[in-house]
Amino acid sequence: MAAFDTSRTTYGVASFANRACAFVADMTNRVRGWNGARITSKALAGLTDRELADIGLERGDIDSVARSALIR
Repeated sequence: MAAFDTSRTTYGVASFANRACAFVADMTNRVRGWNGARITSKALAGLTDRELADIGLERGDIDSVARSALIR
């Protein structure tokens, strides 16, 4: 005997809502990461060459350090 489930009136809506929420969360995390890299880059660029050398960096390292996943 076959059975037909009629209790799901909004089939597929939950998965769409989950995907939409995941998309928004992903975009939020990307913006936060970009902003964190921007702030780090700006702070490191404001240091003198001597101060950068004290922490083991050179001017050319600023972009790679700011975008590094190690500081987040």
